[in-house]
Amino acid sequence: MPPHLRRVPYVYARHPGATAPGDVAGGANCQVYAYAVLAHFGRLVPPLRSSELWADRAATEVAEVAGPLDLVLFDGGRRADVEEGYAAHVGIHLAPDRVLHLCAEVGVPAVWTYDEFAARPRYARLLGIKRVRPAPTPASRPAPWAASRP
Repeated sequence: MPPHLRRVPYVYARHPGATAPGDVAGGANCQVYAYAVLAHFGRLVPPLRSSELWADRAATEVAEVAGPLDLVLFDGGRRADVEEGYAAHVGIHLAPDRVLHLCAEVGVPAVWTYDEFAARPRYARLLGIKRVRPAPTPASRPAPWAASRP
């Protein structure tokens, strides 16, 4: 991973919508950081907040088992008063029992085990796994005139 993605400071206010996609120069929150890392590997995610990411089915899909570069979402448990995924913490599954993430507690990117997340009430529940869908290639997009044919 390039050096500029290894030294990103955690900055809560630098969330999707508050900063340009991929811009981690001034710091990032967990989503902006995760999306920048994925972009480095050619996987593009729209600038979605965690609840939007959890609900999204266009750019991502739910996965049953985490694979390399899948997004994993953690929270403190289901709350009836908020939308599922609201304020969830987002990390990147790297390998079995290894998640790359950026959080306020550490302040810079870190790799934790799933047990390390489970030991913290704020991250105790693995909400779910999202896999980034491949971007359509020009050959896979329908021709603009195809829809107008009878």
